[in-house]
Order: sequence, then structure tokens, then C-alpha cells
Amino acid sequence: MLQPTSESPVDAVTSDEAGAAIGGLKFEAALAELEQIVQSMEGGRLPLEESLAAYRRGSELLKHCQQQLGDAERQVQILENGTLRDFEPEASDAR
Repeated sequence: MLQPTSESPVDAVTSDEAGAAIGGLKFEAALAELEQIVQSMEGGRLPLEESLAAYRRGSELLKHCQQQLGDAERQVQILENGTLRDFEPEASDAR
């Protein structure tokens, strides 16, 4: 059985409380949390179990950020010949 560790910013990232619905996070908050996870993992400060949990959380945050960027891209409007039209990505960008 794993022993609890002292509370730190890294622990907050991997705790059940941090498992809050990612879907409700704003882009900036998700990106800030992802950056914190990357710094912690690069610094080698996490034990193996916490590294795995942080990796999972980071993957979820990355997908969330990519989705929000894609949504924003679709909402961008382009001024063309004096009229606004919705942004249409090239066919190669289609999902």
C-alpha cells in the first residue's frame, strides 16, 4: 500500500481533487496546469506512481487544449470582400 506523501503543488496535480472535470477548465487554466506537470516531470521530482498519474492528467489536458484551439479556429471569421464569413480550414486539416 502506498504511503501518503507531504502535500505539494505536484501532489495537487495528481490528487483526486485535481481529477476534476477537465471539460470545465478554461484554456489558460488547462495550459498552466499542463506546464506545471511538464516542469515537475522534467525536474525528476516525482515518484513513479505520481509520474504515471501526472502523465495521464497531462495527456487529458493536452487533448482538452487541442480541442479548445480547434474550436477557436472554427470560430475565427475572415474579412473577405467586405463581408465576414466563417473560417474554413483547408481540406487537409479536416478531422
